[in-house]
Amino acid sequence: MADFTLTGLRVIQAVVDTGSFTAAADALGYTQSAVSRQVAAMEAAAGAPLFVRGARGVAPSPAGTMLARRAATALNEIDAVSTDLAGLQDHLTGRVVIAAFPAAATVLVPRALARLRNDHPGLIVEFGEASSPTQLRQLRAHRIDVAVIGVGPDLPAYDFEGLPRDLLLHGSLLLAVPANHRFAGRGTIPVTELRDEAWIVGKGLRDDPQFGAWPTLDHPQIAYAAREWPTRLGFVAAGLGIAVLPELAAAAVPTGVRTVHVDDPAWLGRATVAVTVRNRSPEVTATVKALRHEAAQLRAVP
Repeated sequence: MADFTLTGLRVIQAVVDTGSFTAAADALGYTQSAVSRQVAAMEAAAGAPLFVRGARGVAPSPAGTMLARRAATALNEIDAVSTDLAGLQDHLTGRVVIAAFPAAATVLVPRALARLRNDHPGLIVEFGEASSPTQLRQLRAHRIDVAVIGVGPDLPAYDFEGLPRDLLLHGSLLLAVPANHRFAGRGTIPVTELRDEAWIVGKGLRDDPQFGAWPTLDHPQIAYAAREWPTRLGFVAAGLGIAVLPELAAAAVPTGVRTVHVDDPAWLGRATVAVTVRNRSPEVTATVKALRHEAAQLRAVP
């Protein structure tokens, strides 16, 4: 009987998170054929199919769901062992500069920075907030060391040539609605109910991706546009409209705002990835590990 491997477990987790072999390969920096081989090896080790192939991608079988859940726990523990061992002889006293798109800067990145401070007290960490295209330009110019960006079918096809990537999260979009809204208290609503809603959307530079209305809606009604997330959510809390909110930022919603899932078969989701240059320094490696650890904690939250 074949054995489970760490690489195979990471591939299974990525396929489950992204919903397709192609997206998993892109997130991990592998070829699609390499992903397919790893999945086949893991299915041989499991003795059962791990995915059900469909027109819109793949969905985990019961065995695949169970294995992905166990894999997340195992990989998190293995990453933690690596961190703990490094901490025994920690001599990181250098400097690392990390940047993130605003939604990732609400919960994921602050928690990762807190972990870095605890695990590597001698490491100097600087942070900047910027759009994904701006971060990639800064990374290639060596102005930052780690870029935390969003990728997805509705976002630009970024040039990642020569830039390693680590998949952190693949999460859905949520709705942020006022606490007294008719959607509040409902776990999931069909996308067809969004047609007549007023939207609070993002506002930024012309070429920067923004969170607008729900991605598959035609001709949405835009009530207000605001640059900063606290402003947008403040408008929502005041009952001026509803907004799209990345799932990774759900823990940061203010009083008076509720989050709701949307049932939309046409929406394929987005991923959050950490991008670096080749030949990572120990400081960059530690930063990516902290991001992966905190992303795993967010995935584990029901």
